Amino acid sequence: MRLVILEDYDQASEWAAKYICNRIIQFKPSQGRYFTLGLPTGSTPLGCYKKLIEYHKNGDLSFKYVKTFNMDEYVGLPRNHPESYHSYMWNNFFKHIDIDPNNAHILDGNAPDLQAECDAFEKKIEEAGGIDLFVGAPSYYLCV
Repeated sequence: MRLVILEDYDQASEWAAKYICNRIIQFKPSQGRYFTLGLPTGSTPLGCYKKLIEYHKNGDLSFKYVKTFNMDEYVGLPRNHPESYHSYMWNNFFKHIDIDPNNAHILDGNAPDLQAECDAFEKKIEEAGGIDLFVGAPSYYLCV
């Protein structure tokens, strides 16, 4: 892994978005060959998500054959609550791109058995072939 230090938030957001975009394009996802992306929530990745939306709207990037797994969700908040990570991801990213909603995976913080929810989530990641690229926060850490 390498460390990339940039001048400010906007540069870091654009660098991260370009890196993600390039990795997806180089992978050449297609039907039956999905790129699997691990995503964070919160304010840090918002600039990156905005750039990815821009690339998509410009026709430079498709999420049609991308699966995503978000790393967290609040326990006890309904998924439609404005502060849930489910709402955050849909309002700030997923509804602006061409991802199949069935391929955007977010933990259910209201599952009756949270351990079973986490185990099932891990199984979905395993069934997807693992994570091809994980974007971590609070700073941008890209791990392969």
